[in-house]
Amino acid sequence: MPYISLSDEQPGIVGLLRYRPDTGAILNQLAEVLLRGENTLTRGERELIAAHVSTLNSCEFCASSHAAFAAAQHPGGADFVEAARVDPDYREVSAKLRTLLRIAGAVRESGRDVTAELVEAARGEGATDAEIHDTVLIAAAFSLFNRYVDGLGTSLPVDASYYRQSAQHIVEHGYAATTAVDVGGGGRS
Repeated sequence: MPYISLSDEQPGIVGLLRYRPDTGAILNQLAEVLLRGENTLTRGERELIAAHVSTLNSCEFCASSHAAFAAAQHPGGADFVEAARVDPDYREVSAKLRTLLRIAGAVRESGRDVTAELVEAARGEGATDAEIHDTVLIAAAFSLFNRYVDGLGTSLPVDASYYRQSAQHIVEHGYAATTAVDVGGGGRS
């Protein structure tokens, strides 16, 4: 059961975004730019970075949501995403993405854990400064989102199909529309 009284029974961050639409709109805009905006990293790769950080932070709602969002947008699909979000060294992860996932994992621990060696390794695999920048920002933002969701004890979906329904909504409409539309079933604590 959430620690605060939410206005509806939407699980995870969705209920929180609706609780404070003024801050919710800003957080959704940040997610929209980071995960769906113009970028040389694909939407699936960026969602995988979000899922990886959320997995490391043990945020079940965000890890499951962004794994579903990544699977819906990455050619490797769900099997690839499930393996890669847990293990950046998974054999099918490209060398560049592997180095970016390592940077994301370091950010999740502490920004100071990102070393010149990690950055040089990413550059050595073809990562651009913009891709390194965006990886760090995605990892930092998702650490914030994970703490927001778990810090207020939000509920999880009643049915795991919620994540697939949400993924379809995100792929079709983006993050800006998530507070305006019910994207599927209520939550459980």
